[in-house]
Amino acid sequence: MTASAPYVIRQNEASVFYEGPELCREYLRNDAMWFGSSLVNPGDTGAVDPGHEGAWEVFYCVSGEGIIDDGENEYPLTAGDALAVPPSIPHRIHNRGTEPVFMVWAGGPGKP
Repeated sequence: MTASAPYVIRQNEASVFYEGPELCREYLRNDAMWFGSSLVNPGDTGAVDPGHEGAWEVFYCVSGEGIIDDGENEYPLTAGDALAVPPSIPHRIHNRGTEPVFMVWAGGPGKP
């Protein structure tokens, strides 16, 4: 979609998919970027995302407490924290807490 003005993307218009038990919604993907969200319930771990060649990804923890690992290190995040993941680094979200963790993510440049 080529846009010449801002537009709203409703939750029910997002592309829904699962990475293991991680509920993902992708709201936007184009040549410049992608943007979406992940919900991981207590005790669950999402599938490994292999990383994105030539593209950074940023995770922002909206609510709950989650851990993102890169296969070697763990990065605990609580509401208000963000994690920048360099290109091609595999990663996944863990929820070892008692409440769901909700994260939003964006990356770029994107690939359709």
